[in-house]
Parts: sequence; structure tokens; C-alpha cells
Amino acid sequence: MKRKQMSLWPGRHYPLGATWDGSGVNFAIFSEHGEKVELCLFDETGHHEVQRITLLEHTDQVWHGYLPEARPGLLYGYRVHGPYFPEHGHRFNAHKLLLDPYAKAIVGDVHWSDANFGYEVGHPDEDLSFDTHDNASNMPKCKVVDTHFDWEGDRLLATPWNETVIYELHVKGFTKLHPDIPEDLRGTYAGLATAPAISHLKSLGVTAVELMPVHAFIDDRHLLEKGLRNYWGYNSIGYFAPDIRYSATDAIVEFKSMVKSLHAHGIEVILDVVYNHTAEGNHRGPTLSFRGIDNAAYYRLEPGHHRYYRDYTGCGNTLDMTHPRVLQLIMDSLRYWVLEMHVDGFRFDLASSLARELYDVDRLGAFLDIIHQDPVLSRVKLIAEPWDLGVGGYQVGNFPPGWAEWNGKYRDVLRSFWKGEGDLTAQMASRLTGSSDIYNHSGRRPYASINFLTAHDGFTLTDLVSYNEKHNEANGEGNGDGESYNRSWNCGVEGATDDPEIKRQRFCQRRALITTLFLSQGVPMLVAGDEMGRSQNGNNNAYCQDNEISWVNWNIPDEERQFLRFVQQIIALRKAHPLFHRNRFFVGREPNGKRVKDMAWFNTEGNEIVGEEWHKLHIPSLGVYFLGAHLDEVDLQGKPIQDDDFLLLINAHHEPVAFEIPRFRRPERWHCILDTNSDHNKANYGDYASGDEFLLKGRSVALLIRPRISQQHEDALNLENSIENSPRTEELLYSRRKKASMLKRWFNKR
Repeated sequence: MKRKQMSLWPGRHYPLGATWDGSGVNFAIFSEHGEKVELCLFDETGHHEVQRITLLEHTDQVWHGYLPEARPGLLYGYRVHGPYFPEHGHRFNAHKLLLDPYAKAIVGDVHWSDANFGYEVGHPDEDLSFDTHDNASNMPKCKVVDTHFDWEGDRLLATPWNETVIYELHVKGFTKLHPDIPEDLRGTYAGLATAPAISHLKSLGVTAVELMPVHAFIDDRHLLEKGLRNYWGYNSIGYFAPDIRYSATDAIVEFKSMVKSLHAHGIEVILDVVYNHTAEGNHRGPTLSFRGIDNAAYYRLEPGHHRYYRDYTGCGNTLDMTHPRVLQLIMDSLRYWVLEMHVDGFRFDLASSLARELYDVDRLGAFLDIIHQDPVLSRVKLIAEPWDLGVGGYQVGNFPPGWAEWNGKYRDVLRSFWKGEGDLTAQMASRLTGSSDIYNHSGRRPYASINFLTAHDGFTLTDLVSYNEKHNEANGEGNGDGESYNRSWNCGVEGATDDPEIKRQRFCQRRALITTLFLSQGVPMLVAGDEMGRSQNGNNNAYCQDNEISWVNWNIPDEERQFLRFVQQIIALRKAHPLFHRNRFFVGREPNGKRVKDMAWFNTEGNEIVGEEWHKLHIPSLGVYFLGAHLDEVDLQGKPIQDDDFLLLINAHHEPVAFEIPRFRRPERWHCILDTNSDHNKANYGDYASGDEFLLKGRSVALLIRPRISQQHEDALNLENSIENSPRTEELLYSRRKKASMLKRWFNKR
């Protein structure tokens, strides 16, 4: 039976995309250089084009029309007519079905064939040729959606930056092998919202999950031909549509339900977004959307050679952030994910490419300037990966106030320091205290630094201490891909081993690294699985490994359960003490007119390190004295925030080092609550007085506490009385009851 043809009304040029208003659907698409735009409608299978409608209205470079009979669920795409002159930057080809850049849902996959390219593949003139094969049957389709959802009062959590603990995860990889998640929900948004998944997140104490790309993306042809997939998803094609790979039913509803569930448990959702390039690649890439809609408007082209793309991303192309419509696309996308999908923030992949004006990175570029002024986006968490692959692209520390950054210098210094490389002690001190040398000059706070040791890109934490070299053979590129200089150390043997001493050394090395991460000022980021010994067998570029190499393994041995408990404990310690997540840098203060330091560095002899003495340190070992009574911070009610005093001892040398406990203003007693190279029944766990010697093994961290002495004896009593009514974290590094008793003994002695 012949399908009834839909009638067309003029419609509106705003908003862009396909918008259901309860009566019909308005279609609007930007094309500056296009000469004719056709809206193509498909049956419910997406296999048959049932109607092709020319959009007759053209307002402010936007082609638009309204279909009063259209309803949510309608599948569609576009064909755009115009000149095909690659030398002038134009690659219009109406034989190619195109995805709507504003599509809220994209269904189906790209079925690769030569018809997906605007030129004749294999032609002597390459992309200068013109292909006339229709590709509609090979393309996914856009779907009209009804965005209604009952949020039941859900809103953004706005967790303070200094209280944030980020957990980077892949939706599929985190849930795929979890034995307690229903099998049909593993690998999905719904799976991430289940009780077992959320229980693990809460047991860790993380406050935010950073999801690797969930925007609709494409699997590269060359990967599929090798039996691989674009697992990471940094190959976006739809900036409004959640990828259906991670949905069990309706991707939009499922994503919103996931966010609502995570919010209900106090966990924010941050999206890793890829606005720097698209899946269409370089001049030899396919025509899927932007290229066929208006290549010269959407992409940065080489000046004087518009056939080629300016590539700051290493992925073949770069979106042109200097074009107002491209800027609008990204801003509209960001607002959509905040206002409609309720996400709490974004991590911008290769963010330096977004800040480029003409050639250079401009920290006051249009994109950064607009976000800073936007009433919606300026209030969410904004995280930059502050580099790209172009000249001058490494911009750590140069993003404006309001932005946090992946601190690559933190990662590099800590890896090298714990590997045992020399002359890094002073740099280590800066990274440990929030990298004020990088961020303080522009008035930013310690939380501008996103501190990380590992990320999706590179070695896992276990591989960082198990491999000296990358082992990426499974990627099919002859081990030529991935970073070759990883600042890693295998502890004596490459890869897995049964040697008990090497296994012990690796275990201690991981504990030292994790302790340093979570006791550093700034915002810590943990990668999913690092808390349970996840290994990629030395693969440091597992972007194409959608299998057990990348998925989190939940079936872990007893020693990894022990490490998991350690990570839970060190995060609980960080969260319990405001000294380890300050709002301000350590700068000292002057209470009652007398200057009192809020911290001091000292050497192994117990002497303070000042000035030129930093350059005289011969071994990578140092101590830090933190004064919790002088945080120079107040709570929301204006009351001073105080904490206990701490001594942090660090020894990255391979030999044991004897630290003399510093002698300060008066005799002080300290209690060791952490030694990364000792068990709780070892001798180091005990009390120490000023002048005592503390023997710290090689490649270890120790933490000693001196509970704060209050002027009110009642403080101790109140602390003890509150224990029974306060949340208890299993196996904390020290019990609150013991702390209360210690306080009372101190008061009685005084």
C-alpha cells in the first residue's frame, strides 16, 4: 500500500534540528554554501526512503520546514546540493545521505562501502573525483524524539570542587563483566545505574564519574576490517545523541534514568566530549554529515589549499571554532546536555584546539570567552585536556579562571619521581601542594589541577609498575602506536611474574603512588579498575580493544581485594580531613599579628628546607609538616575550619631512609597511621616524639598524625559521644574512638 505523503509548512529557522512541539515536527539545518536541501524520510526499519521533501524556506543560512503530520519516532536524513570543488573547500554530493548535526537520536550503524565516500575510491585523482553511488542503505538514520522525562525534582549536585573525587570510566567496560549486574544490562547506561555498580562507587567514596565519550560515534572502517572496534569512542558524529551501543532499550530515557539514579546517591556525571574533530577524517575520509552539509564552514582548511584540512588533533580534521555556526553548534550541544540531560560538567578532549583563533592558542578565544559568560555553562564543572597536536598546543596552566585542567605535569613528575629519577624533589613538592607555580599566578585555586597518575590513554596503574615498554601488538599496528616514553618501571621483570619479592615491590609501589595522589592538593582522578589491579597486559593504547583487555575484571584475587580496601581507606582519610582538600594554596597567615606557617618542608635530619637548600637534596626523600589549626579557611557559616596536624614522610629512594621527627615550638607526640611498605602489625605503627627516628623503607610513604588540641575539653567528649551517631567507614586507617581517647589524654596531661 502506498504511504501517504506528508505536507510541508514553512516552519521556523530556530531551533536547529528536528523539534517535536506536540503537534508536528519542525526541521531546520544550517548550510551557508548549499544551494538546495532535501529532507529524506524513511520507514520504521530505516531501510526504505519513503519521501523526499525539498525545504523551500531559507532564513539566515538555515533551511527549514514544518511537517504537521510528523511524530516522534520518525526516521530521517538530509541530502544537500551544491558545488563539488574540493580545491575551493566545497564537497557537496547529494548522492550521500547525511546525518543531522542536531539529531537527538541516531539509530543504526554505518555499513562501510565505497559508496560512503563523496569521491570514487581508487580513482587516479582521488578525492578530486565525484562518486554517484547512493549510500542511504549504508547509513544510520536520525530519529525524531519526544524529550519529556519526569526528573522528579532532580537537579545538578554542584559538589564543591575541593571536595570532588573523580572516577574515569567507560560505560561498557565498567559494567560488562560485573557478575551482579543483570546480564541484559551489562555494558549499558542502565547497568551503570544498578545497585551493584553504584555500591562500588559509593564504597570508594568517589563524588563524580567521568564518562568516556557517549556522543554517537563511528567505528573506523580500517578497524572493522581487522576485527577491531573504536572502543574509546573519540570519533564523534552526533553531538546531541547518546550512543545506542550503551543502551538496552531507549538510549535517551536510559541515559536520563542513569543520571537521576547517580544523583540520588550523590554522584555527579561528567562527560568526556570530543568537539575538536569529527569522524569524517581527512580529505580522503567519508561523507557522513558535516562534510556534505557545508565542508568550508564546519572545518579548518589549509589556507590557499582548501582541498586539505588543518589537523591539530591527529584525527584528520579540526572543527572550525572561528565560524559562528560551529560555535553555536557546540554551545547548543553543551546546554542541551546540562539542561535536558542533567549532566554536571564536561571534560574537553584536546581542548587547546577549541581555543585556537587563527593559528595560535588564545586563552581568551571566542569559545572560552563565550562559556565564561554563559549563565548555564559557567556554573558547571569545566575540565580541559590542555593540549593538542599543533604548534604551541601544550597549554597546561594557561586556561582562564573557571576551568580545571588535566595536569599533565603532575602525572609526569610523580611517575618519574617514584620511578627514582633524580632532581625532581622540588617539583614533587610543588605538585603535592596543588601546583601553585602553575595556577596561582592567574588567581586560580588548587582545584584547578586535576591530578592523575593514569588515564584511559596509557598504562593502567598495575601496568605502570609492571612494564618498561608498551606492548600494543594486539592493535595490529606493529607496536608502532601509543606513547613510547611512559615513565614506568617494571620492578625488575617485564610483565606478569610469580616472583614474590617483585610482586611485593609492585604492590608497595602502587600503594605509594595512590597515597601520593589522594594526599595531594587538587582534584584526584582515579581510573576504573586501578583500585583492583586491572591490567591491559602492557597495552598503553587500547582504543580499539572492545574486549577483556579493556573491560574491568571484577573477579579479583585476595591481594587485590586488600589493595581495594587500601584505596577505599586512603580516599576516606582524604575526605575526613579538610587539610588534604583545601580551597586555598598554602601561603601562611598571621593570627594575632604573629606569622604562623601552615606547612613546612624538612629533610631527613629534621631540618627545614629553605631557599638554596632545595638544590642540595641528594636523594628523593623529604617530609612535610602540615598545621591543621591554620587552614585559613572558613565554612559556609563563616566558622574557621581546623584539622589535625600531620607529618607526611616520602622516600622514593631505593634504600631505607631514617627520618628524624622535627623539633618544633614545643615537644610533640605523633602517631603513625599509614606506612605503605608495612602492615598494621609492623613496628612503624606506634607513637613518636620530636627527635625520634622513623625508619622508612625504600619507595614508601608514611603519614603521622598529631590530633589538634582544643581549648575546650568538651571537644574531646563531644567527639567521643558523636561516634555512635556518625557514619562508619569499614577498616578506616584509624578509629575515631581512638582519636577521641588520644585527645582526652592530651588534655589531661596539660
